[in-house]
Amino acid sequence: MVNKTGEIVKVGIADLNVVKPPDMIRTSGLGSCVGVVLYDELIQIAGMVHVMLPDSSLAKADIKNKAKFADTGIQALIKELEKRGTRSVRLKAKIAGGAQMFQFKSGTDLMKIGPRNVAAVKEQLQAARIPIFSEDTGGSSGRTIEFNPSTSLLHIRTVDKGEQTI
Repeated sequence: MVNKTGEIVKVGIADLNVVKPPDMIRTSGLGSCVGVVLYDELIQIAGMVHVMLPDSSLAKADIKNKAKFADTGIQALIKELEKRGTRSVRLKAKIAGGAQMFQFKSGTDLMKIGPRNVAAVKEQLQAARIPIFSEDTGGSSGRTIEFNPSTSLLHIRTVDKGEQTI
């Protein structure tokens, strides 16, 4: 038996990618951003999108980067996974991030990007009929997440809070 060690594919801010074992996928710098992992346990494939903003209607011009927004990023990730053989009915989700990184004196919801990102991601996943199997969202600390498609486990390192696997 050959034990091939895979690589860790990095997903940047407002970026997305897809992996199969033995590779894993990771994103860092999740403050108010939300990391969305979609995976198909049957064929062991997973994708991740690093969502920066809740809604593409906030864009000033044509959307050049679909991964930046919850509505366009999740749809783009589903399409990428389907191109590689999964079916959307088998997809499951795990999400992390959406922290409220700064406290604002005004009570306006406009500044609450983290909670708005989480709500937008959940709305998009519900519309696509993709169940969320676990999440680690909210709070006020940044996160780094890493997903292993062969175990379907999401490892989360939270600033000042330690590590957990969901």
